[in-house]
Amino acid sequence: MGKVISAVKMKCPRCGEGELYDRSNLFSFKGFFKMKEHCSNCGMKYEKEVGFFYGAMYISYMLNIALFVTATVGYYLFFEEKYDWRYYIMVYLLITFMLVRWIYRMSRSIWLMIMVAYEPEKRDII
Repeated sequence: MGKVISAVKMKCPRCGEGELYDRSNLFSFKGFFKMKEHCSNCGMKYEKEVGFFYGAMYISYMLNIALFVTATVGYYLFFEEKYDWRYYIMVYLLITFMLVRWIYRMSRSIWLMIMVAYEPEKRDII
């Protein structure tokens, strides 16, 4: 359960303590996509090799599909008779645009959770 909590909190997947990103504010434009190179607690290097986070694109795709299915089912169950489908599309695009930063970070965090073993006692020398 420690790995899942670490992924949701965007902490180091190995120790669960160090931050993954330099800035925790989702609304800051400067350096938002910048990820730390090493964990400040255990010293683990986050990006193992060049292109390591390409797999996070699949996680991002799954999160976007889950959002789309949830929004579509919600629209057809609760709002279809009240609102035209064009409003649904506009609202969905707005929500997706607002969640892009969170989805980006969460997909990388989940990818690390999948690829790294939870070993809180292990330390690397930076």
